[in-house]
This record gives sequence, C-alpha cells and structure tokens, in this order.
Amino acid sequence: MLKKIFKEKMGSSNLGWLESRFHFSFAEYRNPDNINFGVLRVLNDDIVHPKSGFDTHPHHNMEIISYIIEGEITHKDSMGNEETLKKGEVQYLSAGNGIYHSEYNLHEAKDLRLLQIWIIPPTIGLPRLYGSQKFKKEQRENKLLNIVSSKDGNAPIKIHQDVNLYVSELEKGKSIDFKIDKNRQIYFTQIEGTSSLNSIKLNEGDAMEITKEEKLTILASSNSHFLFIEMPQA
Repeated sequence: MLKKIFKEKMGSSNLGWLESRFHFSFAEYRNPDNINFGVLRVLNDDIVHPKSGFDTHPHHNMEIISYIIEGEITHKDSMGNEETLKKGEVQYLSAGNGIYHSEYNLHEAKDLRLLQIWIIPPTIGLPRLYGSQKFKKEQRENKLLNIVSSKDGNAPIKIHQDVNLYVSELEKGKSIDFKIDKNRQIYFTQIEGTSSLNSIKLNEGDAMEITKEEKLTILASSNSHFLFIEMPQA
C-alpha cells in the first residue's frame, strides 16, 4: 500500500528566523491523528535563517538524526561535543536519560536547511550516544547510501533502534529498486526534485507511507534528492 502525502497537507510554521514543514504533529502543528509512523516520531524540514538557531534545550529518550541539505549547522551539547557540519553530512544523538544541546546557523548570509528526524528508541534509559559522519556526494550519487542503521546493520552511523536510513541523489531518468522485507515499512520524503515511486509521482516536499509492499522502484523524473526510513511494520 502506498499513501502519498502532499506537502500542502503537512503542518507548517514561520517564526521569522525559522521556517518549518512538519510531517507529524509537532510544536504549533497539533494533530492527534498524525502523531507518528511506526517508530518515526518526528520529521521536520527546517530552514534556519542566518545568525539564528535553537538555543540550548533538553532531550531525553529519543534518537535524533539531522541531515544537512544546504548551509551549515553548529552543534554544542552537555557532553562536551561541539562541531560544524555542512551539506550531505549527518549528526546524530541518542539522548538516553537526558542531554542538552544547541544548534545554530552562524553563517552571515546563507540559510541552513536540514531534516530533523526523531526515532523512538526500543526502550528508555539507553546509553547516550553522539556522533557525526561526513559523506561525499559521490557516495549517494545514482545509488542508495545507507547512512544510519541499528548496531547490527551496515551503516557507519549506528543507533539503538532497528531502522535504516537511506539517501540518494539520482539523475533524471535513472532508477533504483529496493526490496522490502516482510513485516517492514518505509517512510519516504522527496527532498529536492521529483520522483516516481511505483508509478506514483512525488514533487519536492511530498512524502509517502509504504506498507505491505515487496519492492519499491524509484525513478527520477527530474534530478532527484530523497531520503527514506525503513523500519519494522507497526
């Protein structure tokens, strides 16, 4: 089953310094019928304007991945980590019993765009994790790049939950097939460009819930940048 989600139907917010599109109920967008998709609790498409950002704030019992689309993000946390990441790079943390962090766009003129992804951990009170990974464009160009997995998976970034995150930048006319194992489901977001998923077209910003399917065929209708999360079936 494929359920297309139009970006126009998602929640949105504009705080001046921050523009957000909410795939699930979050902050100003409150929708009790759209809380999560399996273990995926939050997917926010954020644009942070220059010289602004998220002040120090807490997280607990959540696994958080930030995928940088454009610009650069500067992170600082209560575990002593501090770094700046750029396009295509990934920051992750598993908050365990508690962590404080801040995230800023310190650039003088350029916007920061990122996907903020929250994954529900398999249990509470797990060990805290923090890390980042610097990927090159050629690693995701016309192929699937597995950026996040569980500790038993093959991705360079490993979190506690049983998920796989994949990204790709696919040239117009090229396609990729992905086999979906039994009792697994996928949430797909079209970051840039357009794709056809099993013949259903997604425009930039659209998403797709994919359940009870055996295979996903992704065809780039134009140059296409996308991310999807593969997880246990709810």
